[in-house]
Amino acid sequence: MKSFWVAVSMYSKLPSPQVEWDKPALSWALCWFPAVGAAVGGLLWVWFRLSALLGVGKPCFAAGALLVPIAVSGAIHLDGFCDTCDALSSHQSRERKLEILKDSHTGAFAIICCCLYLLVFFAVWTEVDCAGRTGLVLALGPVLSRSLSGFFAATLPNARGSGLLASFTQPMDAWKARLILGLWAVLCSGGMLWLEPVSGLGALAGAGAVCVYYVTMSRRQFGGITGDLAGFFLQLCELAMVLGAALAQKVGVLL
Repeated sequence: MKSFWVAVSMYSKLPSPQVEWDKPALSWALCWFPAVGAAVGGLLWVWFRLSALLGVGKPCFAAGALLVPIAVSGAIHLDGFCDTCDALSSHQSRERKLEILKDSHTGAFAIICCCLYLLVFFAVWTEVDCAGRTGLVLALGPVLSRSLSGFFAATLPNARGSGLLASFTQPMDAWKARLILGLWAVLCSGGMLWLEPVSGLGALAGAGAVCVYYVTMSRRQFGGITGDLAGFFLQLCELAMVLGAALAQKVGVLL
């Protein structure tokens, strides 16, 4: 259970006991990353139900749905998103981009992209209908995004060969980690389709599109991934899943 608590304390602001971050605990911590997503998804679903019960308007509902994952994660993934946007917007060499990722200062492009991301995600939440089983589909979104993020962390090369992400991936048994995280992703995807095929398929299509972009971009621009890039992927994936579900609902209505 030490690995579980390491994952909770690293990737969330949820209360957790202090445990030693030794090599055995770190080697399995990433496999518990989706469990943190389950906590995020559970709180999201509570917000969906509470909003329906209280008759909350769409703007307030969207604001809550946007803030819950950020509050639970402590904005750690959004920070990675901002750093990656700064690096990508620099149009510098690969080495310089990796240096920008390490820079603790926030650039103009990070602020601009963060504002645009939050604005677009807010707008998307106002368009999706979370009634019925679609709410459960979207509550599984944070589980799937973290399953995929962990899977890519265990699969793609580390661009820097060091750093916080490397401290989690280097001690692990890569094949076992891929198997576990892949199983998380498959079960989550199957659950989304079973719960509501239309919105589930739309959400998975959005996640799939971001996966293709992430793998291609990270290899071309950085030669691999880092912890910041993993956060960048997670944020885009969660936006794309809600957008995909919203679009699928609207197409379904037209048909």
